[in-house]
Amino acid sequence: MEDSFKIPQLLLRCALGITFLIPVLDRLGILGPAGTGSIEWGNWGNFINYTTTLMPYLDRSMTNVMGGIATASELTIAVCLIIGFKTKYAAIGSCLLTFTFILFMTTSVGIQKPINYGVFTASAASLLLSYVPGYKWSIDEMNHKTV
Repeated sequence: MEDSFKIPQLLLRCALGITFLIPVLDRLGILGPAGTGSIEWGNWGNFINYTTTLMPYLDRSMTNVMGGIATASELTIAVCLIIGFKTKYAAIGSCLLTFTFILFMTTSVGIQKPINYGVFTASAASLLLSYVPGYKWSIDEMNHKTV
């Protein structure tokens, strides 16, 4: 029986990976300054200012740490999803991270923001991806063939 998930899982991996990668590039200032095009933050300071609104009970230094952890997690998940390395675990991590974003965003700025930014969709899509039986065109597939 042919695997009907070949193309959908690849598209989902890439879509989720890019969805994590672009905001990381934005907050690191790689995509340009804030306010140009569709640049949200444009630099780390602006990103931390926004993150402070999501975590008002933390001081700025702790918010900076949490922003760093989120950014490192997003970058790791993005790369793993795009190249298909430890895809199931990256998808589970993606689901948990986006669910965490949903909780923080909803409690601090309301439910409309995570809906507008597609965070619910990304979380559900990540969970779905974690249940795909195999990841064609991935490092996982290459590693499985060599075993």
